[in-house]
Amino acid sequence: LNSLTGLADVKNDVTSIINLLRIRRIREQRGMKQTPMSLHLVFSGNPGTGKTTVARLLAKIYYRLGVLSKGHLVEVDRSGLVGGYVGQTALKVQEVIQKSLGGVLFVDEAYSLTANKGDNDYGLEAVDTLLKGMEDHRNDLIVIVAGYPDLMNEFLSSNPGLRSRFNKFINFVDYKPDELLSIFVSMCNKAGYTI
Repeated sequence: LNSLTGLADVKNDVTSIINLLRIRRIREQRGMKQTPMSLHLVFSGNPGTGKTTVARLLAKIYYRLGVLSKGHLVEVDRSGLVGGYVGQTALKVQEVIQKSLGGVLFVDEAYSLTANKGDNDYGLEAVDTLLKGMEDHRNDLIVIVAGYPDLMNEFLSSNPGLRSRFNKFINFVDYKPDELLSIFVSMCNKAGYTI
């Protein structure tokens, strides 16, 4: 994580989460009481700002800290969760949750689940099923929802259960030109190209 270019605020937020988890682990080992804590996250930012990369790293970090049993990442968007007819959506979401157990479920462009609230839209059913799955598997599943900042606020306001489950926001700012150049140089070096 620390070797990634830029993302200073993201690195600070993740480090804060890691430190909190370490303290919780120490308290647990000493038999001290634990307050319930939600580890589900909202990643907000434009495309190409590192959200998926950080989610993948977080899955591994959570695994190393003993929070997750497998530490893998399952990435989906609306099409991976929403079906075309009644009853199909809940089954799709449940399948994705089963695949994600022990790891991180990363829902990209999560706001698209609640954007169309028409009669034939099953996005809200997907959200309801996802919330139930998060509750049922709270000890071995972490859900990260991602998308544009304004649209993610609308998404969280669409269902009263969402905001209470996702109480930690990590904002991904756009890369600066010198950071983009550094990423480009790094990619060239890894691929054996001379600029």
